[in-house]
Amino acid sequence: MATPLELIPKYADLLDACYSAKHLRTLKQVHARTITHGISRHNFIRVKLVSCYASCAQLREATILFSFTNRQPTFLFNTFVKAFSSLSLFSQSLSIFRQMILACKPIDCHTLPAVLKSCAGLSTLRLGRQVHGAIVVNGFALDLANSNALISMYAKCGDLIGARKVFDKMSKRNQITWSAMMAGYGMHGLFGEVFELFNRMVAAGERPDAVAFTTVLTACSHGGFTDKGREYFELMEKWFGVKPGLQHYTCMVDMLGRVGQVEEAYLLILRMEVEPDEALWGALLGACKTHGKVEVAERVAERLYGRKLSEASM
Repeated sequence: MATPLELIPKYADLLDACYSAKHLRTLKQVHARTITHGISRHNFIRVKLVSCYASCAQLREATILFSFTNRQPTFLFNTFVKAFSSLSLFSQSLSIFRQMILACKPIDCHTLPAVLKSCAGLSTLRLGRQVHGAIVVNGFALDLANSNALISMYAKCGDLIGARKVFDKMSKRNQITWSAMMAGYGMHGLFGEVFELFNRMVAAGERPDAVAFTTVLTACSHGGFTDKGREYFELMEKWFGVKPGLQHYTCMVDMLGRVGQVEEAYLLILRMEVEPDEALWGALLGACKTHGKVEVAERVAERLYGRKLSEASM
Protein backbone atom coordinates (compact mmCIF):
# COMPACT_ATOMS: atom_id res chain seq x y z
CA MET A 1 0.00 0.00 0.00
CA ALA A 2 1.36 3.41 -1.02
CA THR A 3 2.36 5.86 1.69
CA PRO A 4 0.90 9.41 1.67
CA LEU A 5 4.17 10.85 0.34
CA GLU A 6 4.18 8.32 -2.51
CA LEU A 7 0.64 9.38 -3.47
CA ILE A 8 1.54 13.06 -3.90
CA PRO A 9 2.90 12.83 -7.50
CA LYS A 10 -0.18 10.88 -8.59
CA TYR A 11 -2.62 13.40 -7.14
CA ALA A 12 -0.54 16.31 -8.41
CA ASP A 13 -1.01 14.92 -11.94
CA LEU A 14 -4.75 14.47 -11.34
CA LEU A 15 -5.03 18.08 -10.16
CA ASP A 16 -3.07 19.29 -13.19
CA ALA A 17 -5.65 17.54 -15.37
CA CYS A 18 -8.47 19.22 -13.42
CA TYR A 19 -6.77 22.59 -13.92
CA SER A 20 -6.56 22.07 -17.68
CA ALA A 21 -10.10 20.71 -18.07
CA LYS A 22 -11.68 23.10 -15.52
CA HIS A 23 -13.95 20.24 -14.45
CA LEU A 24 -15.29 21.19 -11.02
CA ARG A 25 -17.02 17.90 -10.21
CA THR A 26 -13.84 15.90 -10.83
CA LEU A 27 -11.83 18.45 -8.86
CA LYS A 28 -14.07 18.01 -5.82
CA GLN A 29 -13.74 14.23 -6.06
CA VAL A 30 -9.95 14.46 -6.25
CA HIS A 31 -9.92 16.96 -3.36
CA ALA A 32 -11.98 14.54 -1.25
CA ARG A 33 -9.51 11.76 -1.97
CA THR A 34 -6.57 13.93 -0.92
CA ILE A 35 -8.34 14.47 2.41
CA THR A 36 -8.99 10.72 2.77
CA HIS A 37 -5.34 9.93 2.11
CA GLY A 38 -4.14 12.66 4.47
CA ILE A 39 -2.25 14.69 1.87
CA SER A 40 -4.61 17.66 1.41
CA ARG A 41 -2.55 19.75 3.85
CA HIS A 42 0.71 19.06 2.09
CA ASN A 43 1.87 22.41 0.80
CA PHE A 44 2.49 21.18 -2.76
CA ILE A 45 -1.01 19.66 -3.00
CA ARG A 46 -2.62 22.70 -1.36
CA VAL A 47 -1.04 25.02 -3.94
CA LYS A 48 -2.39 22.77 -6.70
CA LEU A 49 -5.87 22.82 -5.11
CA VAL A 50 -5.87 26.62 -4.86
CA SER A 51 -4.96 27.08 -8.53
CA CYS A 52 -7.54 24.47 -9.59
CA TYR A 53 -10.40 26.07 -7.67
CA ALA A 54 -9.41 29.50 -8.99
CA SER A 55 -9.33 28.19 -12.58
CA CYS A 56 -12.84 26.79 -12.05
CA ALA A 57 -14.03 30.24 -10.85
CA GLN A 58 -14.63 28.89 -7.33
CA LEU A 59 -12.93 31.85 -5.72
CA ARG A 60 -14.40 31.45 -2.24
CA GLU A 61 -12.91 27.97 -1.89
CA ALA A 62 -9.68 29.07 -3.51
CA THR A 63 -9.31 32.05 -1.17
CA ILE A 64 -9.87 29.92 1.93
CA LEU A 65 -7.24 27.40 0.84
CA PHE A 66 -4.90 30.21 -0.16
CA SER A 67 -5.07 31.72 3.33
CA PHE A 68 -3.77 28.42 4.79
CA THR A 69 -1.00 28.01 2.21
CA ASN A 70 2.50 28.68 3.49
CA ARG A 71 4.15 28.72 0.06
CA GLN A 72 2.52 31.32 -2.19
CA PRO A 73 4.55 31.43 -5.43
CA THR A 74 4.17 33.93 -8.23
CA PHE A 75 2.15 31.62 -10.44
CA LEU A 76 -0.44 31.23 -7.68
CA PHE A 77 -0.87 35.00 -7.40
CA ASN A 78 -1.06 35.14 -11.20
CA THR A 79 -3.85 32.56 -11.16
CA PHE A 80 -5.82 34.61 -8.63
CA VAL A 81 -5.34 37.91 -10.47
CA LYS A 82 -6.46 36.30 -13.72
CA ALA A 83 -9.41 34.45 -12.13
CA PHE A 84 -10.88 37.59 -10.56
CA SER A 85 -10.27 39.59 -13.74
CA SER A 86 -11.93 36.97 -15.95
CA LEU A 87 -15.08 37.24 -13.80
CA SER A 88 -15.02 41.05 -14.13
CA LEU A 89 -14.16 41.38 -10.43
CA PHE A 90 -11.58 43.99 -11.31
CA SER A 91 -11.17 45.64 -7.90
CA GLN A 92 -10.54 42.26 -6.26
CA SER A 93 -8.08 41.38 -9.02
CA LEU A 94 -6.07 44.54 -8.38
CA SER A 95 -6.27 43.93 -4.63
CA ILE A 96 -4.61 40.53 -5.11
CA PHE A 97 -1.96 42.20 -7.26
CA ARG A 98 -1.26 44.71 -4.48
CA GLN A 99 -0.93 41.83 -2.00
CA MET A 100 1.55 40.24 -4.37
CA ILE A 101 3.66 43.39 -4.54
CA LEU A 102 3.54 43.88 -0.75
CA ALA A 103 4.62 40.26 -0.29
CA CYS A 104 7.65 41.07 -2.50
CA LYS A 105 6.76 38.35 -4.98
CA PRO A 106 8.53 38.72 -8.34
CA ILE A 107 6.27 39.36 -11.31
CA ASP A 108 6.70 37.47 -14.56
CA CYS A 109 5.40 37.89 -18.11
CA HIS A 110 2.10 36.23 -17.14
CA THR A 111 1.29 38.64 -14.28
CA LEU A 112 0.50 41.94 -15.96
CA PRO A 113 -1.91 41.16 -18.85
CA ALA A 114 -4.67 40.33 -16.35
CA VAL A 115 -3.74 43.42 -14.29
CA LEU A 116 -4.10 45.56 -17.42
CA LYS A 117 -7.49 43.97 -18.13
CA SER A 118 -8.62 45.03 -14.65
CA CYS A 119 -7.25 48.54 -15.21
CA ALA A 120 -9.27 48.71 -18.42
CA GLY A 121 -12.38 47.39 -16.68
CA LEU A 122 -12.15 50.15 -14.09
CA SER A 123 -10.98 52.81 -16.59
CA THR A 124 -7.97 53.55 -14.40
CA LEU A 125 -5.66 54.98 -17.05
CA ARG A 126 -3.19 56.33 -14.50
CA LEU A 127 -2.63 52.88 -12.98
CA GLY A 128 -2.53 51.36 -16.46
CA ARG A 129 0.33 53.71 -17.39
CA GLN A 130 2.17 52.68 -14.22
CA VAL A 131 1.75 49.04 -15.21
CA HIS A 132 3.09 49.95 -18.66
CA GLY A 133 6.18 51.28 -16.92
CA ALA A 134 6.52 48.02 -14.99
CA ILE A 135 6.33 46.09 -18.26
CA VAL A 136 9.20 48.12 -19.71
CA VAL A 137 11.33 47.96 -16.53
CA ASN A 138 10.90 44.18 -16.23
CA GLY A 139 11.80 43.54 -19.86
CA PHE A 140 8.36 42.44 -21.08
CA ALA A 141 7.95 45.17 -23.71
CA LEU A 142 8.54 42.69 -26.53
CA ASP A 143 6.17 40.09 -25.09
CA LEU A 144 3.14 39.75 -27.38
CA ALA A 145 0.54 39.11 -24.66
CA ASN A 146 1.65 42.15 -22.66
CA SER A 147 1.66 44.40 -25.72
CA ASN A 148 -1.80 43.21 -26.75
CA ALA A 149 -3.09 43.86 -23.23
CA LEU A 150 -1.61 47.37 -23.34
CA ILE A 151 -3.43 48.15 -26.58
CA SER A 152 -6.75 47.02 -25.10
CA MET A 153 -6.15 48.91 -21.86
CA TYR A 154 -5.28 52.20 -23.57
CA ALA A 155 -8.18 51.89 -26.03
CA LYS A 156 -10.77 51.06 -23.37
CA CYS A 157 -9.50 53.92 -21.19
CA GLY A 158 -9.94 56.34 -24.11
CA ASP A 159 -6.27 56.89 -24.96
CA LEU A 160 -6.22 55.83 -28.63
CA ILE A 161 -2.92 57.63 -29.20
CA GLY A 162 -1.30 55.52 -26.48
CA ALA A 163 -2.82 52.35 -27.94
CA ARG A 164 -1.58 53.20 -31.43
CA LYS A 165 1.93 53.98 -30.16
CA VAL A 166 2.15 50.50 -28.66
CA PHE A 167 0.72 48.98 -31.86
CA ASP A 168 3.15 50.83 -34.15
CA LYS A 169 6.20 49.88 -32.07
CA MET A 170 5.43 46.16 -32.20
CA SER A 171 7.79 44.20 -34.44
CA LYS A 172 5.51 41.16 -34.30
CA ARG A 173 1.72 41.13 -34.28
CA ASN A 174 -0.93 38.42 -34.24
CA GLN A 175 -4.69 38.27 -34.79
CA ILE A 176 -5.33 39.48 -31.24
CA THR A 177 -3.15 42.56 -31.84
CA TRP A 178 -5.04 43.66 -34.95
CA SER A 179 -8.45 42.92 -33.42
CA ALA A 180 -7.61 44.85 -30.23
CA MET A 181 -6.58 47.95 -32.18
CA MET A 182 -9.60 47.71 -34.50
CA ALA A 183 -11.92 47.26 -31.52
CA GLY A 184 -10.42 50.37 -29.92
CA TYR A 185 -11.16 52.47 -32.99
CA GLY A 186 -14.65 50.99 -33.33
CA MET A 187 -15.38 51.71 -29.67
CA HIS A 188 -14.76 55.40 -30.29
CA GLY A 189 -16.61 55.63 -33.60
CA LEU A 190 -13.55 55.80 -35.86
CA PHE A 191 -14.95 53.27 -38.30
CA GLY A 192 -12.74 54.29 -41.23
CA GLU A 193 -9.69 53.36 -39.15
CA VAL A 194 -11.25 49.95 -38.44
CA PHE A 195 -11.64 49.18 -42.14
CA GLU A 196 -8.16 50.51 -42.96
CA LEU A 197 -6.57 48.31 -40.30
CA PHE A 198 -8.54 45.28 -41.50
CA ASN A 199 -7.18 45.80 -45.01
CA ARG A 200 -3.66 46.26 -43.63
CA MET A 201 -4.06 43.08 -41.60
CA VAL A 202 -4.95 41.07 -44.70
CA ALA A 203 -2.17 42.72 -46.74
CA ALA A 204 0.33 41.78 -44.01
CA GLY A 205 -0.58 38.13 -44.50
CA GLU A 206 -2.45 37.77 -41.20
CA ARG A 207 -5.66 35.80 -41.65
CA PRO A 208 -8.56 37.49 -39.81
CA ASP A 209 -10.29 35.20 -37.32
CA ALA A 210 -13.81 35.13 -35.88
CA VAL A 211 -12.97 37.93 -33.39
CA ALA A 212 -11.64 40.20 -36.13
CA PHE A 213 -14.80 39.72 -38.18
CA THR A 214 -16.98 40.41 -35.15
CA THR A 215 -15.10 43.68 -34.67
CA VAL A 216 -15.42 44.80 -38.29
CA LEU A 217 -19.09 43.76 -38.55
CA THR A 218 -19.85 45.67 -35.34
CA ALA A 219 -18.23 48.73 -36.91
CA CYS A 220 -20.40 48.28 -40.01
CA SER A 221 -23.50 48.03 -37.84
CA HIS A 222 -22.77 51.03 -35.62
CA GLY A 223 -21.50 53.12 -38.51
CA GLY A 224 -24.39 52.33 -40.86
CA PHE A 225 -22.17 50.69 -43.50
CA THR A 226 -24.77 48.14 -44.59
CA ASP A 227 -23.32 47.29 -48.02
CA LYS A 228 -19.82 46.96 -46.58
CA GLY A 229 -21.19 44.72 -43.82
CA ARG A 230 -22.82 42.41 -46.38
CA GLU A 231 -19.52 42.28 -48.26
CA TYR A 232 -17.46 41.36 -45.19
CA PHE A 233 -20.02 38.75 -44.16
CA GLU A 234 -19.82 37.10 -47.57
CA LEU A 235 -16.01 37.14 -47.52
CA MET A 236 -15.76 35.43 -44.13
CA GLU A 237 -16.17 31.83 -45.19
CA LYS A 238 -15.61 32.24 -48.92
CA TRP A 239 -12.15 33.82 -48.73
CA PHE A 240 -10.92 33.25 -45.20
CA GLY A 241 -12.60 29.99 -44.15
CA VAL A 242 -14.22 31.52 -41.07
CA LYS A 243 -17.62 29.95 -40.46
CA PRO A 244 -20.11 32.57 -39.23
CA GLY A 245 -21.06 32.10 -35.60
CA LEU A 246 -23.93 33.44 -33.52
CA GLN A 247 -22.03 36.65 -32.77
CA HIS A 248 -21.62 37.39 -36.50
CA TYR A 249 -25.29 36.78 -37.26
CA THR A 250 -26.18 39.01 -34.32
CA CYS A 251 -24.05 41.80 -35.81
CA MET A 252 -25.74 41.35 -39.19
CA VAL A 253 -29.26 41.34 -37.74
CA ASP A 254 -28.47 44.43 -35.70
CA MET A 255 -26.99 46.15 -38.77
CA LEU A 256 -29.95 45.31 -41.02
CA GLY A 257 -32.45 46.14 -38.28
CA ARG A 258 -30.99 49.61 -37.80
CA VAL A 259 -31.77 50.52 -41.43
CA GLY A 260 -35.18 48.84 -41.49
CA GLN A 261 -34.15 45.78 -43.54
CA VAL A 262 -36.00 43.47 -41.17
CA GLU A 263 -37.26 41.09 -43.88
CA GLU A 264 -33.68 40.45 -44.98
CA ALA A 265 -32.64 40.02 -41.35
CA TYR A 266 -35.47 37.53 -40.77
CA LEU A 267 -34.50 35.45 -43.82
CA LEU A 268 -30.87 35.52 -42.69
CA ILE A 269 -31.85 34.03 -39.34
CA LEU A 270 -33.81 31.27 -41.08
CA ARG A 271 -30.70 30.36 -43.10
CA MET A 272 -28.44 30.20 -40.03
CA GLU A 273 -26.57 26.96 -39.43
CA VAL A 274 -26.36 27.74 -35.71
CA GLU A 275 -29.29 27.93 -33.32
CA PRO A 276 -30.52 31.52 -32.82
CA ASP A 277 -30.89 32.61 -29.20
CA GLU A 278 -33.56 34.76 -27.62
CA ALA A 279 -31.33 37.85 -27.74
CA LEU A 280 -31.10 37.57 -31.52
CA TRP A 281 -34.87 37.19 -31.95
CA GLY A 282 -35.36 40.01 -29.46
CA ALA A 283 -33.10 42.30 -31.50
CA LEU A 284 -35.15 41.57 -34.59
CA LEU A 285 -38.43 42.19 -32.77
CA GLY A 286 -37.06 45.50 -31.50
CA ALA A 287 -36.16 46.52 -35.05
CA CYS A 288 -39.65 45.56 -36.23
CA LYS A 289 -41.16 47.77 -33.55
CA THR A 290 -38.87 50.70 -34.41
CA HIS A 291 -39.69 50.55 -38.12
CA GLY A 292 -43.34 49.49 -37.81
CA LYS A 293 -42.85 46.11 -39.52
CA VAL A 294 -45.89 44.43 -37.98
CA GLU A 295 -46.08 41.49 -40.40
CA VAL A 296 -42.50 40.41 -39.82
CA ALA A 297 -42.92 40.87 -36.05
CA GLU A 298 -45.93 38.55 -36.10
CA ARG A 299 -43.95 35.88 -37.96
CA VAL A 300 -41.06 36.20 -35.51
CA ALA A 301 -43.39 36.03 -32.49
CA GLU A 302 -45.19 33.00 -33.90
CA ARG A 303 -41.93 31.20 -34.57
CA LEU A 304 -40.38 32.13 -31.23
CA TYR A 305 -43.30 31.72 -28.83
CA GLY A 306 -44.91 28.88 -30.81
CA ARG A 307 -41.71 26.87 -30.41
CA LYS A 308 -41.66 27.61 -26.67
CA LEU A 309 -45.23 26.34 -26.29
CA SER A 310 -44.37 23.23 -28.28
CA GLU A 311 -41.36 22.52 -26.07
CA ALA A 312 -43.39 23.09 -22.91
CA SER A 313 -46.02 20.56 -23.98
CA MET A 314 -43.45 17.81 -24.60
